[in-house]
Amino acid sequence: MSLIDVDAAPALAFGLSDDHAPFVGHAHAHRRHQLLYTISGTLHLHVGDARWMLPPQRAAWIAGGVAHRVDAPQPVALRTVYFADAFFEQVHVEAPAAACSVFAVSTLARELIALAMQWRPDAPLDALGVHVFGTLAGLARRWMVDALPWHLPTARSPALAQAMDFALAHLDEPLNLAVVARAAGLSTRSLSRRFSTEAGMPWRRFLHTARMLQAMELLAQPDARVGDVALAVGFTSFAGFSHAFTRFAGQAPSSFRYQAAPKVDVGA
Repeated sequence: MSLIDVDAAPALAFGLSDDHAPFVGHAHAHRRHQLLYTISGTLHLHVGDARWMLPPQRAAWIAGGVAHRVDAPQPVALRTVYFADAFFEQVHVEAPAAACSVFAVSTLARELIALAMQWRPDAPLDALGVHVFGTLAGLARRWMVDALPWHLPTARSPALAQAMDFALAHLDEPLNLAVVARAAGLSTRSLSRRFSTEAGMPWRRFLHTARMLQAMELLAQPDARVGDVALAVGFTSFAGFSHAFTRFAGQAPSSFRYQAAPKVDVGA
């Protein structure tokens, strides 16, 4: 991620363009709110007890003061907008309340984020900048109304962590709860209860979400083939995979793959 101390920057709001090789970040927090947008590549966001997926052409909001870690399993092109609390006071807009949220972006959002890259952290905003960042801040609240549930819970106990890790490593297989329970040294009933009470979601929803998020990551890779991705996440029927993915992601796998292809960005 950026080497700039974002909290020490004199500007109340600014944009940063970053292109990275694959990396594993470290847990950190800063006072500024952060709007992350991926042009290409995929990010893993670790926030609290959830692991979020941020695929290409989507944006994430991370609230100021929230500890988080960001990983990139493949090369990634990022455009990030930072807001100080004082900026929201200046423009009389309430900052979004969510600790972390992932949402789709419109053409308007992409253009505004690209435009925001013109204002750097070492200079105060001019009148146009105040309007641009104020519009972005206000619209972010609206975009987050349609936040996407693209996250998995993290385990609080070693046994559930072992079960989750086993499932995530075998998504291409016909998994069921009994197989995963055996791998974690638990009874089926005990593991089912742990998913519901500790993870906050039933086993079947965890497995389905994991498969869809893995499919997103694979589809974002260069030269991805939809049929190969379907097999890699445990589907033997192309039609079944296409239907499941479309319901989860809001678009067909082929459309998602096309949208995830690297884009030319005027804000670079």
